[in-house]
Amino acid sequence: MSDNFNPQFSKIGEILIHLGKVNESQINQALAEQKNSRGKIGETLIDLDLIKEEDFVEAFALQLGMKKADNFLLLEADSEVAAMIPEDFARSNRVLAVKKNESMLIIAMEDPEDLVTIDSIKRLTNLNPEPMVAGTVLLEKALDKVYGEIQKTAEVSETIDSITVVSGDEGSQEEVNLSPDQASEEDAPIVKLVNLILQEAIKERATDIHVEPQEKKVIVRIRIDGVLQTIMTPPSTSLSGLVTRIKILSKLNIAEKRLPQDGRFSIKLTNKDIDVRVSILPTIYGEKIVMRLLDKTGFDINLTSLGFPSANLKVFKKVISQPYGMVVVSGPTGSGKSTSLYAALKEIKNDTTNITTVEDPVEYQLEGINQVQVFDDIGLTFGSILRSILRQDPDVLLIGEIRDGETADIAVKFSLTGHLVFSTVHANDAPSTITRLLDIGIQPFLVGSCLNMVMAQRLVRRICKNCKEEYTPTAEELALIDLDPSKVKGVFYRGKGCADCRNTGYHGRIAIFEMIPMGRDLRKLVFENANEDDIRQAALANGMVTLRESGISRVLDGTTSVEEILRSTVEEL
Repeated sequence: MSDNFNPQFSKIGEILIHLGKVNESQINQALAEQKNSRGKIGETLIDLDLIKEEDFVEAFALQLGMKKADNFLLLEADSEVAAMIPEDFARSNRVLAVKKNESMLIIAMEDPEDLVTIDSIKRLTNLNPEPMVAGTVLLEKALDKVYGEIQKTAEVSETIDSITVVSGDEGSQEEVNLSPDQASEEDAPIVKLVNLILQEAIKERATDIHVEPQEKKVIVRIRIDGVLQTIMTPPSTSLSGLVTRIKILSKLNIAEKRLPQDGRFSIKLTNKDIDVRVSILPTIYGEKIVMRLLDKTGFDINLTSLGFPSANLKVFKKVISQPYGMVVVSGPTGSGKSTSLYAALKEIKNDTTNITTVEDPVEYQLEGINQVQVFDDIGLTFGSILRSILRQDPDVLLIGEIRDGETADIAVKFSLTGHLVFSTVHANDAPSTITRLLDIGIQPFLVGSCLNMVMAQRLVRRICKNCKEEYTPTAEELALIDLDPSKVKGVFYRGKGCADCRNTGYHGRIAIFEMIPMGRDLRKLVFENANEDDIRQAALANGMVTLRESGISRVLDGTTSVEEILRSTVEEL
């Protein structure tokens, strides 16, 4: 900013032009529109998509000679400080208290020239308010987040009034009341804490909850979009009560603290059922709890929304429409394998086809499909179920996972006798999926004969649409993914962090794929028991797009970031 330009004696439009955010013709366009809308010039410029809200806030702060309240300051505001201003007052006057010292209260305001509000805050808090400029949208989200946390803390005893828990063994219908009113005075705080953890996890779309004992505290983390985030750190004295409460819900042995235990319970909400799988593991500081949350009624995904590129989608639809053979999807736990196969079943489901699944656990309930749950404790194993299913006249079969020779042998026989079989295995990529099937014990000639396709996949986080911003990648960043700068057209994107994404910059996930349709040359290699590298080279020659390449294409189209691709895939050496 030049020395002879004084923003405090300039109009907003002049400041925005000086900052290079707009030009004079755009200001004239906004002024013409303003005559019709009768709104403020800043609002008009934003509505016309000529500037972003943060551009207006920057200019307004310069005009007033005040500081600008950024994302981090607002979204990480101290809830105890914010609580000094009643929520109704804060929302009606568009103000949020963010920090304080002995004599001063820093407040973020949409209109820092509102002297009446500032004077009221001074009388409310007995502190001297120091205003900062905040944008309308960001301030609204910060108010929702901060006062939501305040309300959650203040009303913890009412956290999950609508929840009913079905406890214990598979098929049990015994309901456990989670209300603190039903607990003894001594146990009530622990009941509240467990309720709060469950509520927070469900609200944030978490797939897992980790309760991890440390020497001086307990760390509670939830996995959102594949990444763990800490939500609270209760004192270590709370661990025993937490473990006992969750063991009671899961019908586990509360006296046994030396051995691992596995259990389950279900959470019934008004619009969904959530199955909670509980694993307890003894560690040096106490028992660690991991709870996996499965929303059994929440499947609304199809092949298009999974993220298949158009060419891959066409191939995949063709393969899953075959009358017989095997389609195998591989990847680590939590990579979306089952979701992809569910979407495939949803695609091919019709009134003329009998589709049956064998799963452990049944992750989603699909209408019109026969789903069978494995119960190892009573001898209802993958093998025993599959032997019975053959007499159920299936056309299509989904086997949750091929984990041993017996399951693999039955799956192959199904596919060779006129059935279409879908399944998953744990493998690093598509070529190693084929060798994994051979390692399990299937003969090469059977693998080559029955396989229609192998596909590896990963889930990468989507850049948050609400805080998505453009940036120019550095040469070093491009080198990390081995991308030639001359091939980069346009800009890259990243998320700044906002209330919608818990300040991570990501919200939701999308799959990336590595796909090998089995052609004659690949079948021949499998028949000859070729090694993994030979299979990989043949697949690449046939046009296979690797996981890394698939991820890079998602970076180039602005869906995800370089950081996510480096986290989720490995470079081909």
